[in-house]
Amino acid sequence: MKNVLQPPGDQVRAFRDRQTGEPIAMLNLLKFRKKAAYDDGRPSELSGAEAYQLYANAFREIMGPRGVRVLYSGEVKGLLIGEGDDLWDAVAIIQYPSTAVMLEMLRDEGYQRAQQHRAAGLEGQLLIECGVGFTF
Repeated sequence: MKNVLQPPGDQVRAFRDRQTGEPIAMLNLLKFRKKAAYDDGRPSELSGAEAYQLYANAFREIMGPRGVRVLYSGEVKGLLIGEGDDLWDAVAIIQYPSTAVMLEMLRDEGYQRAQQHRAAGLEGQLLIECGVGFTF
């Protein structure tokens, strides 16, 4: 697992090229650091989860008015199917009105400032784009 805070250019281009104008959901699989570690070396008594919560609060403030909704967020309790316990601490599903809204977010100055808390709090993350839902 590698903590990459921003997607590389080829992934951003592929994400942009898949856009349909329809809403998307992003499945976030999160692994927190035991203790937050800020890039600028500042001392912190925050846990990784607490630092990430500062990011999450800023995210909601910045993105809520743009129609972004947190559909679910919560801790991972364990696996029922498969192997790999302790890979993730939390899961979040975020719905964006469109791919364009998410791309605009990445360029937003307030969002970029909030990234320091995300970087300090996360040991690793997977961000999985999900399309329009369907019924089983």
